[in-house]
Amino acid sequence: MRHIDVHHLADEARFNGYHGRILLWCALIIIFDGYDLAVAGIALPSIMKAMNVDATSAGFMVSSALFGMMFGAIVMGMVADSIGRRKAIAICVLMFSLFTAAAGLTREPVSFSVTRFLAGVGIGGVMPIVVAQMTEYSPRRLRGTLVTLMFSGYSVGGMLAALLGKGLIESYGWQSVFLAASLPALLVPFAMRALPESMPFLIRTGRLDTLRQVLGRLSPTYVAQPSDQFGLPNTDRKQAAPLSRLFQDGRGFSTVMLWVAFFMCLFMVYALSSWLAKLMASAGYSLGSALTFVLVLNFGAMLGAIGGGWLADRFNIKYVLVGMYALAAVSITLLGVKVPTPVLFVLVGLAGASTIGTQIVTYAYAGQFYPMAARGTGIGWASGVGRSGAILAPIVIGVLVSMSLPLQQNFMAIAIPAVIAVIAVLLIDHKKSASVQQQAAAQSRNHSAGLANGAGEPA
Repeated sequence: MRHIDVHHLADEARFNGYHGRILLWCALIIIFDGYDLAVAGIALPSIMKAMNVDATSAGFMVSSALFGMMFGAIVMGMVADSIGRRKAIAICVLMFSLFTAAAGLTREPVSFSVTRFLAGVGIGGVMPIVVAQMTEYSPRRLRGTLVTLMFSGYSVGGMLAALLGKGLIESYGWQSVFLAASLPALLVPFAMRALPESMPFLIRTGRLDTLRQVLGRLSPTYVAQPSDQFGLPNTDRKQAAPLSRLFQDGRGFSTVMLWVAFFMCLFMVYALSSWLAKLMASAGYSLGSALTFVLVLNFGAMLGAIGGGWLADRFNIKYVLVGMYALAAVSITLLGVKVPTPVLFVLVGLAGASTIGTQIVTYAYAGQFYPMAARGTGIGWASGVGRSGAILAPIVIGVLVSMSLPLQQNFMAIAIPAVIAVIAVLLIDHKKSASVQQQAAAQSRNHSAGLANGAGEPA
C-alpha cells in the first residue's frame, strides 16, 4: 500500500501538455472575463447618449458591476471550495456571459444596472477560482509564471474590447459589444470536460478513480495502483473553508495585510482607469482617443504581469511585490510632471505594469499563501475586500478633481496607496505561506529518506 502526497506530486511534476491545456482554458476564461468588464467603459459614451443620462447616473451604472464583483469574489470562492471548482467556474462564465448580453437588451438605467450587477457576480467570482485552479495544478518552480501568464489574459480581454468596440459600436450600435459577450457561454461544456476538479475535493468526495486519472496526466511517472491511499494535510481535511480558516495557523495578521494590499492595488487600478484620460486632457496633452490609453495601460499590465511572475519564480515573491508597488508609487507620481509625450507613454505603460500587473502577481501570492482546500475562500475574500477599493477610487479621485487641485497632487493621491501597500506586504509573515510550509515539509521528507538510505548502507 502506497501513500500518495498529491501536494508533493503536483509541486514536483514536469510541465507537460496537460498543464498547457489547463493554462489555455483558464487564460481563455480570464480573457472573456476581462472583455466583459471593459466593455461597459468602451460603450459608456454611446450608452449615456442613448439613455439620456448624466455623468453621475452613468457612474452609478458602471459601479453596479463593481458591487457585483465584490459580492461574487467573496461568495463564489467559498462556493467553489464547497461544490467543486468546475461547477463554480461554469456558473460564473454563464452568469457574466448571459447577463452582459442581457444588459445590451436594456433600454433604461435601472435594468442596465441590475443586469450589470449580476454579470459582475460572475466576473468577480471566476477570478479567485481560476487562480486557485492554476496554482494547484502548476509545478512549484513555474507557479508564479503560469499564474501571471494566465491572468495576463485579463489585459488581453481589455485590449480586445477596445479594439473591437469602436468598429462594432459605429456599425451596429452599443448593444452589439454586449451581445457579443454571450459567445463564451457556448464553450462551457468544453471547459467542463477539459478542466480537472480540485484534488482535495476529489479526495473528500471519494472520487479516487478520477483522481488517479488526473495524477497520471499531471505526472506521467505516476503509475496508479488500486491500493494507493491519498491523504491530505490537516489544513485540507475539513469539508468546507469558512472565513475563520483564513485566520488559523498564525495567518490572521498576514491575511489582513493581504487584504490591505488588495484594497490599495485595486484602488490604484480603478483610479487610473477612470481618471487618467481626464487628468491628462486637463494638463494639455493631446494623446488621441481613450483607446490609446486603454491599449498602453493594458499592454504595460501584460508585460508587468508576465515579468513579475517570472521574477516571482526566481526570487521571493513577497519582495518582488514590494518592488512592484514601489515602482507604482514612483511612476504614478511622475505622471503629474510635465514630460515629452513619448516619455509619458512609457510612464503610462509602467503605471499599468505596476498596478494592473501587480494586482495579478498579488493574486498569485494569495494563491500560494493559503492551503489547497481554503485557497478559493482565501483569494475570494482578498479580492472581495479589494473590490471596495475599486468602488471607492472613482468617487474619491472624482472629488479631488472637482477641487481643481494641481495635477501633481492628484497623481500623488493615486500613488499614496502604493506606499501603504509596500508597508502591508512587508508586514506579511511569509513563513506562514502554505507553499513555503509545503516546500519545507518536502525537504524534511527528502532529508529523512536520505538518512534512512545512509543508515542502511554497509560501512
